[in-house]
Amino acid sequence: MNRSRSEGDDMLVNLDLHIHSRYSMAVSADMELAQIARGAAQKGVKIVGTGDCLHPLWLKSIRELPEEEGLRRLGDILFLLSVEVEDAERVHHLILLPDASKAEELAEAFSPHSGNLQQDGRPRLHLNGAQITDLALEAGGLVGPAHAFTPWTGMYAYHRSLSDCYQENADRIGFIELGLSADTDYADRIAELSDKTFLSNSDAHSPRTNKLAREFNQMRVEGCSFQEVASAIRREKGRGPTLNAGFFPGEGKYNRTACIRCFQQYSPVQKDEFMGRCPHCRGLIKLGVADRIGLLADYELPCHPPHRPPYIHLIPLAEIIALALGHKSPMTAGVQKQYEAMTRDMAEIEVLLIEELEAMEAAGVEAEVIRGIEAFRRGSVEVLPGGGGRYGQILLPAWKKVRREKKQRSLFDFQHCEEGMIMKVPDDRDK
Repeated sequence: MNRSRSEGDDMLVNLDLHIHSRYSMAVSADMELAQIARGAAQKGVKIVGTGDCLHPLWLKSIRELPEEEGLRRLGDILFLLSVEVEDAERVHHLILLPDASKAEELAEAFSPHSGNLQQDGRPRLHLNGAQITDLALEAGGLVGPAHAFTPWTGMYAYHRSLSDCYQENADRIGFIELGLSADTDYADRIAELSDKTFLSNSDAHSPRTNKLAREFNQMRVEGCSFQEVASAIRREKGRGPTLNAGFFPGEGKYNRTACIRCFQQYSPVQKDEFMGRCPHCRGLIKLGVADRIGLLADYELPCHPPHRPPYIHLIPLAEIIALALGHKSPMTAGVQKQYEAMTRDMAEIEVLLIEELEAMEAAGVEAEVIRGIEAFRRGSVEVLPGGGGRYGQILLPAWKKVRREKKQRSLFDFQHCEEGMIMKVPDDRDK
C-alpha cells in the first residue's frame, strides 16, 4: 500500500525520479509500466520517473495512461516524464519534463544531434552540457547531472565544476543527483553545491524489490503535479525536499579506487604510481567516488546549508532478510515469501523506518530479520566498500553487540553549518 502523509494542506510524498524502461540497453524486459507501478506501490513511492520518455514506443505507452496535471496515473502511482541522456563527452544528464507534448518537442530538438534517439531509451547526443540544458529548458523541463560523481559517466568525472560542464547555464541547473556511491556528507564538501537541491534516485534497471526505489526522495508539496514537484526541487513557496534516502556510500560499485578486472583496491597515489594499471592483472584502475571528492573538496568535513534535509542510509528490506536468514540472494523463494508477508499491509519504506519491532514480532516475523532491521536502524551494520564496478558488502553484527552500538542519526539529528563554520556530522560508517 502506498501512503502519502498530509499536514494541513501540505503533503509529504516519496519520489524516485530516475529509472529506465525496457527500451534502454542492459535493462530488464520486465520494466513495463504495470510492473513498475506495482513495485513502487509496494515500496511506498508515490511518484516515479518514467525514464526513457524520448523513446517513441515508450512515450506511446506513457500516453495511454490518463493525465493528471502533467503526471500520468496508473492505479495509485503517478509517473513524471523523465529521461537520461549522454552528451558528447559521455557525461549523463537527467531531464524532467512537464508533459508528453514537451517530450515530443524535446525529441524533435535533439533528433538532428543523435544517431540512436529512436533505438535507445538513454540516447547519446552530439551536444555539450550547456547545449542540452538550453534545449531542455526551452521545453519547460528541469535538468541536472545524473549520478554526478560516478567515474564513468558522472559530471565530476570529467569536469572540476558545474561551470566547466554547463558553462553559462551553470546557475540554471535545477538539481544534482548524488548516485549510489555518494551521499549528502560527500557532496556537501564541495562549496559550489551548497545552493543546489540534491536528488537521490534508484536508476533502477529492474523492478525487483532491491532495485526500484533503493534510493528515493521525500518532498513537501501541495498536491501532486509536475509544477508542485518542480517547485519542491526549486524550494519555492514552502515546498521542498524533506529527506534523501539511499545507500551507505561504501555499498556503491564505484565508491573506492579499484581495478575494474580483479577489484583490488588502491589509493589515488598508488593509482598514479602504477600509471592507472593494476600490477596484478593489468586491468584499468578506476578512481573511486570517495577519492574524487577528496580531490575536489573545498571543506575537509561536510558543510550542510540550512536548506539541506537529512540523509538516511537505507538497506533494501529484501537484502536485510537475505543477510539475516543466510540466503545468497534477495530473490530466493524464502526471502521473497518473508518480504511479501512483511509488505502485505504496509509499504517497505514504512517497515524499514517506522513499524515497531514489537509489532513485527507479534506478526510472526522471524527473530533474525527483526534483529537485522534493528541493527540497520541503529547504524551498527558494517560496510565493506565496493569499487571498480563491484558493489560493497553489508555485514550484520552479532545480536549481542547490537544494543551497545550507537543509533543511526534520526531525522532530527542533522546538523547545519552556521555562516563560515564547518561542523562535523557524526557518521557511524567510520566505526
